[in-house]
Amino acid sequence: MSASGSDPDRALTRLLHARLDPVGQVATASNVTLLCRLSPLKQSGDDPDHSDQLLAVYKPQRGETPLWDFPSGTLHRREVAAYVLDRELGWGLVPPTVLREDGPYGRGSVQLFVEHDPQQHYFALVQAGDASVVAQLQRMVVFDLIANNADRKASHVLLDGAGRIRLVDHGVCFHEDAKLRTVAWEFAGEPIPESLRSGVAELTGRLADHDDPVNRGLAALLTAGEVAATARRARAVADRERFPPPTGRRPYPWPPL
Repeated sequence: MSASGSDPDRALTRLLHARLDPVGQVATASNVTLLCRLSPLKQSGDDPDHSDQLLAVYKPQRGETPLWDFPSGTLHRREVAAYVLDRELGWGLVPPTVLREDGPYGRGSVQLFVEHDPQQHYFALVQAGDASVVAQLQRMVVFDLIANNADRKASHVLLDGAGRIRLVDHGVCFHEDAKLRTVAWEFAGEPIPESLRSGVAELTGRLADHDDPVNRGLAALLTAGEVAATARRARAVADRERFPPPTGRRPYPWPPL
């Protein structure tokens, strides 16, 4: 298995239970972001599994920079909530991400590291115009509308070795107020594919149902108001026929890359 992980269930098991051994830090990140090696797990017969070398991105709660508009100490939970939302949509955009209480620096999010070429970011991908990639970028735009992503920079869009778009850095999502800031406005005014709208429509009822697993999963990570706002945004997206244009005072993140 490569470091991007070809078996999601196996990767989730490692993310949840393996020891995290820090091997580096992302010096340019706004919050403490550590690259960690996931230790092998014991298998049947007490033989550890050395068949792959998985890496993970660990974001400890204690390393979060306070923000004026997001509650302190919640960014790591929003990282996990983004994975929960994407998993229920079935789009495979957000790498497996879990909440750990026992990281090297305490509670934090742990996300499977995706091997990628940093030069293949959003601007390069949308300019290349590959039809398969463009379709995945449209999924990303819909996902960000629902998650209310306040910081979709171009470098947060990765292309893995299998040609799949993977999305990272979701610490400032799911606010109750409109916060959407993204570099991805190329699709404004174009029709939203019916397949995307129908997928969102299927999820809207579940988001509003307090007994549904997706609602409970998000409620364990977000406030009740944030979960309700997510359900409202999903309904609005399902009812939209076209991608929206930029709105608000600051529709673009800074820096954009």
